[in-house]
Amino acid sequence: MTALHNLTWKEASETLKRGVVVILPIGSTEAHGPHLPLSTDVIISEEMSRRAAAQLNARGIEALVLPPLAYSVTDFSSDFAGTISIKRETAAALIRDICISLYSQGARLVAIANSHLEPEHIASINQAIDAVKKETGRTVAFPDKRRRRWAETLTEEFRRGDCHAGSYETSLVMAARPELVREQLRRKLEPVPISIAERIREGARSFTEAGGTQAFFGDPRAASREEGEASYDALSNMIVIAVEEALAAMERNPI
Repeated sequence: MTALHNLTWKEASETLKRGVVVILPIGSTEAHGPHLPLSTDVIISEEMSRRAAAQLNARGIEALVLPPLAYSVTDFSSDFAGTISIKRETAAALIRDICISLYSQGARLVAIANSHLEPEHIASINQAIDAVKKETGRTVAFPDKRRRRWAETLTEEFRRGDCHAGSYETSLVMAARPELVREQLRRKLEPVPISIAERIREGARSFTEAGGTQAFFGDPRAASREEGEASYDALSNMIVIAVEEALAAMERNPI
């Protein structure tokens, strides 16, 4: 699958001017238990983007994957080494600038594939989308997997909210980059059946406060490559549907 950053500038110019859909993978550099890499969210977003782009191209909608964003608001895991957090305003400005730059070069639609669910991070994405709409009139497709429409297509663990480096995310990394899963550690981890989403709503300000003393929630031992493949099917399908719906809306209401 073609990635924008693997093109030459002339190839990129020709491609963007044709009105290609571009998918922006967004993740984080953040602690994900003792068994998964800091790049877990980036790995997941890149893989779902790659699979979504393949589906779109197969349907006759030309699509490219952009280089991923690996930095975001990650304050909840700041207790753990290696986590790198940026301000909400910085994240929003970066996403806004990327989208506007691509639209100025002829991109048909920008879609966001996000795998980091910290509330302030999601707020930064929505802030950027609002700015792009206000300044250019253009839409950015963003299926927020926290919404019921999308969440109900994912695993039970995800829907419960105890899904940070648990079975859900561990399975996704196993399916995409199995060599990065610390298997000996994973198999020994006891489940942490705490909904991080609920603890955040109750006022927890960090993973440690929420009860995730090793930076994970859920059950990593229950993870499998098969679960990861099924989840990627659902995740990539979200992007495809969001893109098709956005394109249809654009045709009904051209700028």
